[in-house]
Amino acid sequence: MSFGNPHRHQRRCDSTNDLARELAAAGAPSGTVVTADEQAAGRGRQGRSWTAPPGKALLYSAILRPLTKRHLVLPLAAPLAVADAAEAEAAVRCSIKWPNDVWIEGRKCAGVLIEARPRDGWAVIGVGLNVSIEPDAFPAELRETATSLGQGATVDGALRALNESLERWVGADPQEVLAAFGERDALRGRRISWEGGEGTAEGIDARGNLLVATESGETVSLGAGEVHLGPASGP
Repeated sequence: MSFGNPHRHQRRCDSTNDLARELAAAGAPSGTVVTADEQAAGRGRQGRSWTAPPGKALLYSAILRPLTKRHLVLPLAAPLAVADAAEAEAAVRCSIKWPNDVWIEGRKCAGVLIEARPRDGWAVIGVGLNVSIEPDAFPAELRETATSLGQGATVDGALRALNESLERWVGADPQEVLAAFGERDALRGRRISWEGGEGTAEGIDARGNLLVATESGETVSLGAGEVHLGPASGP
């Protein structure tokens, strides 16, 4: 499996994921990549918008087909690929906030949005990676929580690195994916809350679900949804 051939680039589009979905539905081959300098209606998880100044972020969507049992951990493999690409392009160390936000020193530098059509046998892997956005160019509400690669990183370099790392992780053994995700897990040992409860994150299970220990002694397995971070537990 390789990514980036064919590669369709747009100066501006509504959403690279939307365009990639249209191409996938029309039969575009696995490995097709769509990028854009700017998006008018970029999307993140939970229906949020994703915005970035033109040419300052890698706005990327890739088509994967066919889907197999190996791809059950795709939601974990994709952010691992983004983390590897970021570290290849800049002297940074990335962690991952389950399920798919990539952090640098506790600030979000990238997000992943996977839109799968299992009955049709394909998925679109959407990535937004902040590459060279200056701190004061982020919206005011994100300046304390968002960051960029910086250090002279370029969008073209990040694109090449992501194509290579995605090839590796999409084809990786699920156990390797789970182990690597555990090493980058930003939530383990942290107090978290979600709609309906709170507790201490204890890593992920074999299906990629987040395990949380509650104060009642129960272990809860979260398969989806939004979690909010609290302070670190322990001394």
